[in-house]
Amino acid sequence: MNAGQDPRFVSRLTKKTLALILAGGRGSRLKHLTKWRSKPALPFGGKFRIIDFPLSNCINSGIRQIGVLTQYKAHTLLLHLQRGWSFLRGEFGEFVEMLPAQQRIENNWYTGTADAVYQNLDIIRNHNADYVLILAGDHIYRMDYGAMIAQHVESGADMTVGCIEVDLETARGFGVMSIDDNGRVVEFAEKPEQPRPMPGRDDVALASMGIYVFNAGFLFEQLIKDADTHDSSHDFGKDIIPDVIDKYRVMAYAFRDPRSGKQAYWRDVGTIDAFWAANLELIGVTPELNLYDDSWPIWTYQEQLPPAKFIFDDENRRGMAVDSMVSGGCIISGSVVRNSLLFSNVRVNSYCTVSDSVILPGVEIGRKCRITKAVIDRGCRIPEGTVIGEDPEQDAERFYVSEGGVVLVTADMLGQVLNYVR
Repeated sequence: MNAGQDPRFVSRLTKKTLALILAGGRGSRLKHLTKWRSKPALPFGGKFRIIDFPLSNCINSGIRQIGVLTQYKAHTLLLHLQRGWSFLRGEFGEFVEMLPAQQRIENNWYTGTADAVYQNLDIIRNHNADYVLILAGDHIYRMDYGAMIAQHVESGADMTVGCIEVDLETARGFGVMSIDDNGRVVEFAEKPEQPRPMPGRDDVALASMGIYVFNAGFLFEQLIKDADTHDSSHDFGKDIIPDVIDKYRVMAYAFRDPRSGKQAYWRDVGTIDAFWAANLELIGVTPELNLYDDSWPIWTYQEQLPPAKFIFDDENRRGMAVDSMVSGGCIISGSVVRNSLLFSNVRVNSYCTVSDSVILPGVEIGRKCRITKAVIDRGCRIPEGTVIGEDPEQDAERFYVSEGGVVLVTADMLGQVLNYVR
């Protein structure tokens, strides 16, 4: 059977697929942004959280059986999932099931990506899926998983690895694979010092996206085998993939834009600079990630908020935003916002300028502030007259300044106490 013979080929496959989203990571390179929340729970794009992107990809791909594996400081993430992802109908076999680390096997927390799945093996088996889709919960992209699952089945693969092309310097932080003419993975190296370029290209390598499709039975066998290997780190990239590529059929799936055939949008927002840049990309005239495309909506939980408001129109006190995105509940009062992204419920008081900045929810900026190239964390109260982003040495004394010169400001740094960081 193939897609040309049966128009419902893909939908039947996705209906038999269980998606598991690995959402337990701390994201330590994001510094203070993940001090009280896991990386997948981090706000992104004005009204979303990072976890919303793989979840929405599942829903839009027709995959309605989803498990989310959590561990590090998961309360914010769990609360978001309860509020925003409880709309699936259990009567139809649909669910978003939360699988927190709970020491189900011996007394260990999740010790690696493969171990996280292994520790929930009894739950996963109970869902009787034919295919298991493993996803990272901390990347920003849109992807139709149905096409990848269809290629997996049609190629007769035991396992399929989603991949993208990246430059050689970037490839050092990824699993890098080599493939033959048929797309079969013949070599895999996790975070190599000298990544091997693609054939015919000396500037890019083929990198794993951390997205895997397994035949369910094959996955169970490999997880049990890995769990019994005492010197294993119990990780898909470091252990499972290198162990199976010689003995089994492991295929690569190139993630490309189906319309243009070019490399599709995919971002790892794992550093302050990457998080800042990916958010500000969205305000462009024609961004690669178009949040206004209703053919592939990004679902989330959102508060019921009034529209954004811009007040005062005096010569030196005009409320305005240019080349920016401003979310619901915001009030820009006699200040100018340029080339910035404001999340929900941000208040900018009079005589301020905010430029090239990402302002997370619930921030209040006092009068006569100047803020440039900054990320302001949720709930901060910026005192009147504060200047951020103009003097790197002064900023470094009070805040965190990234390698790219982005200033991260949190409530802790301001000497303010939040009852709870969401």
